[in-house]
Amino acid sequence: MFGSEKNIRHNLRLFFIDGIVFMPAMTLISITTVIPYFLEQLGASTLQIAMAASMAMVCTFITQPLFGSLASRARELRRTFGKILLTQRTIFLVFVLCIPLFSANPPMLTWMFLAFWGVFNIFVGSYNVFYTSLLMKLLPPEKRGAVRGAGFAIGSGLGVAMAALIPMVLSRVVFPYNFVLIFSIGILFLLVNGTLFLLMKEHEDIESREPMGIVQYIKGFRTSILSDVPFRTLILTSTFLVIANSLLPFYTVYAIRIFSATESNVATLAALAVVSNAIGFIVFGLVIDRRGPFSALVIAACMIISAAIFALVTNTLILLFVAWVLANLGATSYGMTASLMLGEVTPAGKLPLYVGVLTTISLATSSAVLLLLAPTLEHMGFAPLFLTVLICGAAGLFASLFILRKHLVNKHST
Repeated sequence: MFGSEKNIRHNLRLFFIDGIVFMPAMTLISITTVIPYFLEQLGASTLQIAMAASMAMVCTFITQPLFGSLASRARELRRTFGKILLTQRTIFLVFVLCIPLFSANPPMLTWMFLAFWGVFNIFVGSYNVFYTSLLMKLLPPEKRGAVRGAGFAIGSGLGVAMAALIPMVLSRVVFPYNFVLIFSIGILFLLVNGTLFLLMKEHEDIESREPMGIVQYIKGFRTSILSDVPFRTLILTSTFLVIANSLLPFYTVYAIRIFSATESNVATLAALAVVSNAIGFIVFGLVIDRRGPFSALVIAACMIISAAIFALVTNTLILLFVAWVLANLGATSYGMTASLMLGEVTPAGKLPLYVGVLTTISLATSSAVLLLLAPTLEHMGFAPLFLTVLICGAAGLFASLFILRKHLVNKHST
């Protein structure tokens, strides 16, 4: 069902390496730390920072029909996905290398960044659809958590080294070449990451994917939501948690504007993020393999609630660091379990459709909340931000324990 034992081992190694090279890249091109700091240096407004933070969500849900349709019709998922990733990263590298040409005009450079960041995130729309489909197709359930978690944990360790590199580069290399260097190293990691998928060994589908055109894919949104109650409940739960996780970049903005966080403090935030991710990948990977993805989903909600409470009562940067760690643990737990939860409620042949529906709805809602919240933060401070995180975390926990779990039990019992 998952290919030969030899191919499973081969693909498992590549999924392991995937985490090792992906995590340091995400430290260097972090929408929660480095990019907000870069935009602050350019004098960007809160709305522009919110636009950057929402790009992944907005562009992802806009392009879901395209990539979902493409995944349903692709002969080889791994080859198509690899080419998409390499194209995405090459385009952004071109922009990064052009930064010095426009650095004398910060407003123009800000809008140029947002434009290219938008293009970069258009391709992010392929991530969940293709990655989830490949993961479900190539690895058996008992091998989807721990080894991948270990790879991401090692990658997070490399991310700590990259986080330590950030303040050195920012302070010792003149602007804008410091950011050019940081972003370029991150892109090189991502180019290696994209190549891994080209190297995977893919077998014929046991249960054929249902090929869909873009229009048919869009029409399938309504059918999948109305006909599948467990899936509809998972959408509700996920949307609350995605909203909370989408607000992570504003923890960094809060640290800069309220506590006058320095380059060193921003680097500390980056390091804490990757350390907490490393711990989370190992712990939650084991939880998923031994207790199933639902347990990790509940943990994610609890971590988000705890983070919001710490952030609301904090009056020191140290307590904000604690909130930051908890928030990142929650994001890690949700990130590891979201795609696997789809396997609990989704017909294998319709996985690209179900991934697209879940991603589109959760990200569309999150981006709307993010953009609407930005003006509020300008005039009312950051309390509404953390209250939103608290409410979403609590709602996600309630939906998981009292609605989703009941539907999962009923679905597996029938």
